[in-house]
Amino acid sequence: MSVRSATTSTAVATLLGAGALLLPASQTLAADRHDSPVVFAHRGASAYAPENTLAAVDAADDLGIDWVENDVQLTKDGELVVMHDTNLKRTTDAEQIYPDRAPWAVKDFTAAEIAKLDAGSWFGTQFTGARVPTLKQYLHRVEKNHQKLLLEIKSPEAYPGIEKATLRVLRHEGWLDRGHVRNKLVIQSFGGDSVKKVHELRPDITTGFLGTPAVADLPSYAAFTDQINPSYSTISADYVAAVHALKGAHGKPLRVNTWTVNDAANAAKVQGFGVDGIITNYPDVVRDATR
Repeated sequence: MSVRSATTSTAVATLLGAGALLLPASQTLAADRHDSPVVFAHRGASAYAPENTLAAVDAADDLGIDWVENDVQLTKDGELVVMHDTNLKRTTDAEQIYPDRAPWAVKDFTAAEIAKLDAGSWFGTQFTGARVPTLKQYLHRVEKNHQKLLLEIKSPEAYPGIEKATLRVLRHEGWLDRGHVRNKLVIQSFGGDSVKKVHELRPDITTGFLGTPAVADLPSYAAFTDQINPSYSTISADYVAAVHALKGAHGKPLRVNTWTVNDAANAAKVQGFGVDGIITNYPDVVRDATR
């Protein structure tokens, strides 16, 4: 039985309240900072299905998780694909299919070549034949499931122009209209210049910086981002409070979504710190520990 069919019976009972869908992503991702942080399914529900595949999106949906997180990179021919690592080795059979193409960097392959790869077998035989989705395909599945997207621009230094390319696909697929921008989309990156570029190109979009800047440096980030999204191992209640004390690019208090929390104890701990959201491979575990 697939993850999707196995968890369907629990999905209805665990869906998030519909009222949250009406609120701007940059302002109201959580009803209360100290209660019920928003749960983000990291690379989809990647504990239950191969990361960044459509199966992982569906697994998150079956668990009743509204928000999924993904990573985007550019292929040799300028297509955006959903992939975490900058090479294809860990999560596909690229070494077997293209044995003479080391180091199997995403940027050295065309979208058509990547589409031939098996991105599921490494995780489990039941996922054999899963593909690396394009961003377009991924957006279609998220939309079909009525979910929301925390999109990470991966390694922007390796992909000049990836910000414009990402916005172009989002616009073409209808994700830059008012409803999506206000309620269903956040763009983040470890690259501060990349986040700044997205803000310059589309100042209406909610953005997040991945990392833990020094408190003294937070005001400079607040000029172009709405969220500071740090590793859970780097934060404290004082740090979260320092972030919340500042207003971000849209004039609202900066928010904190922390990653990657995969157990109930640490979920409860960061909830106590007052984080707004938790990014996790086990969204059901974190949701149950913090509601």
